[in-house]
This record gives sequence, C-alpha cells and structure tokens, in this order.
Amino acid sequence: MNILTFDIEEWFHILDNASTRTEAEWSRYETRIHANMDRIFQLLEDTNSRATFFCLGWVADKHPDVIRRIDAAGYEIATHSYAHQLAYEQTPAEFQADLERSIKHLQDITGKKVRSYRAPGFSIKAYNRWVFPILMEQGIEVDCSVFSARRAHGGDASLGMFEPGYLNINGTLLKEFPINTAAVMGQDLIFSGGGYFRLLPYRAIRGLMNRSPYVMTYFHPRDFDAEQPMIPGLSRSRQFKSYYGLKNCLPKLKQLLMEFPFVDLAEADRQVDWSKVVQKQVTI
Repeated sequence: MNILTFDIEEWFHILDNASTRTEAEWSRYETRIHANMDRIFQLLEDTNSRATFFCLGWVADKHPDVIRRIDAAGYEIATHSYAHQLAYEQTPAEFQADLERSIKHLQDITGKKVRSYRAPGFSIKAYNRWVFPILMEQGIEVDCSVFSARRAHGGDASLGMFEPGYLNINGTLLKEFPINTAAVMGQDLIFSGGGYFRLLPYRAIRGLMNRSPYVMTYFHPRDFDAEQPMIPGLSRSRQFKSYYGLKNCLPKLKQLLMEFPFVDLAEADRQVDWSKVVQKQVTI
C-alpha cells in the first residue's frame, strides 16, 4: 500500500525559525502557492494519480480558490492545522482552537466533512499525546501524525508504529496511518517525503520502495519550487535541508508515480482490514 499526500502550505511556512514563526511575519513574503499548486495538479493529471491534500486553514482563509480547485478536481481534503504551529508548543486550549478554526474554514468552502489530520512537522511527542483525544472530540477519524523515529520537530519513537493501526486512547480508537521507515544498516531510514525524498537518489528510493509493503508519502508545494528565495535566518544545516534537491524533486516524484501504484488516504482506509490491525495503547 503506497499512499500519496501533500501538505498544502506556503513556501515560507518553515517551522522553528524566527523570521517565519507566526502570521505576523508571513505578510512580508510573496505568494507562490498558485504556481506551485499548478505543478502538483499537472503532475497528478500526467500520471493519473489520486492524492490527499492536508491543507492549512490559513491557506483556506487567504487563498480559498486553492481549496476550491482541489475540491473541484475531486481530491480528498484533510487538515494540517490552521496556523502551522508546532503542536507541542501549544497548550491544549490553543491546539483545540487552532484545529476548530482550520476545520471550519475547510468545511465552509467544500461543504464536506474533514475526517483526517496531520500535525505540522509531525509535532506529536510522548508528552503531548493529549492531542489525540482533542482530535476525536473535533470529529477527526484518521490521524497521520505519528513519526516513530527521531526528528527535529517531532517524533515519538516509543510508539513503534510503522504501518496502519489503531491508537487506543482510554478505550476509544483512532485510526492511524504513520510515516514508514526502512531499516538500513541497523538504522531507521525515512525516504518517503520532504527533505528525505529530495536528498536521496532515485535509485535508492526505488530500492526502498520495493522492500516496503507500506509507504506514506508527504510533499509540499515548496518541494517543487527551485526558484524560491532563501528564507532569512536559517542556519547552514537548515538551508541544506530546506533547499537541497528542489530542482529534481518533481521529475523524481513523477518517475515514482509512473513506476509504483499509489492511492489516496480515503482509498487506503477502505483497503485496510481494520479488524486485524494492531492496537497501540496510548497513555495520556
């Protein structure tokens, strides 16, 4: 099972960076999302692919035409929060308000229920698992935030979840589609999205795909924008992570979609036999 998803945000929605931290800073930057979305739509048309779009409520607020275009094309729309803030830096009340705002904007535009969520930066750790009951209270049925490996902005390796399953939160079940990893020389390697995908050569990605029974991808409009300006204030390592491989990302992904079958999240949900999946007990 290979799942194709995009996180719909602007090119300047870089986490944990002073010059792009909040909405107050974002007004300083040019809009690039329309041209970047054109590339994604053309890619999906060229490869006859379906995808799920995890959209920021902020994008729905500022650029409702983007959400309408995704919906009109028949693609599934999910939420990626409203203001693209790290979940573990929010209080439960702040997180809930942000989530409610995002869902409302998306549902008002499409008239369709938002069922799925992904945290910005996969920013759910062991100490902010209180996110999960809030998701369910707001009508979220499917989460895609679990990242069972170490990373800069999130990750909860203690969950040890690498394929679809249930999160059991005090007896209530939440469907989870986590990020997958591949074991390489004793290390858990991520290859299926963002900077990881841009960094690796296509031959390596193909090999990892062939040995992975489940793959969850995640791409951003900025991943395909080789002409975007440099965000001020980034360290050398952050510059590398954010800008390396932009020129080749789109042709690499096109080749991947032509070589391997992919489905959107809704179809993946239908294909999973939920009576047989693992349940992970989640302590809040």
